[in-house]
Amino acid sequence: MTTSLLFIASFLLAYAQQAQAPNAMTARNAAPPKYSFLSLGDSYTIGESVSENDRWSVQLAGMVRNGGIDLGDPDIIARTGWTTAELQEAIKTSGNQKTYSLVSLLIGVNNQYRGQSSERYRTEFWELLQTATQFAQGQASHVVVLSIPDWGASPFATGRNKSQIGQEIDLFNTIAREECKKASIAFIDITPLTRSAAGDDSQFASDGLHYSGKQMRQWAEKTLPVVKEILQK
Repeated sequence: MTTSLLFIASFLLAYAQQAQAPNAMTARNAAPPKYSFLSLGDSYTIGESVSENDRWSVQLAGMVRNGGIDLGDPDIIARTGWTTAELQEAIKTSGNQKTYSLVSLLIGVNNQYRGQSSERYRTEFWELLQTATQFAQGQASHVVVLSIPDWGASPFATGRNKSQIGQEIDLFNTIAREECKKASIAFIDITPLTRSAAGDDSQFASDGLHYSGKQMRQWAEKTLPVVKEILQK
């Protein structure tokens, strides 16, 4: 009786392992996405105060896939509060040696917020453009830069000099646009979208400073045609 029970148990175990094997093999053999994506930035890229699915670059990747292009969700190097220099340092310490089909960059609001000079921003931003291009397999045409949102339009800015904030944001964005032109990198101007959000609480996250998935979806929609053209070349 004992021998029979052992035989049956062994048979059932072997059958279960055999039944599971095809599924395990399928998972191991699942092909990675055709195109890869790296998203660099600060709180606007990491999606402070919103879910991962609401991040603008995650929404963008989903839109691209819905259009029939096999783009994976982005790897993200970003953190709330980072300036250009802090992002560059974080990239170095990350040890990321991979290259990508697409690289996005959105950085600079913390340079402005901390009162750093526009000259410093220009120098450090240019360095980041070179870093982004390296990640994009040396192809500047596979890098996209988004302009800095105007946080002066947010509820958080109530009581502050919104005109001054807007002027400083414009200056930094002018620099970013100029440097992108020199590097032959696409520049996407989302700043007007962020200004049009003023007075609409649904466009902002619960902290009143950062943006909701609803607003960031607009950034993704504006970037989508450029990214589709990049990946279909």
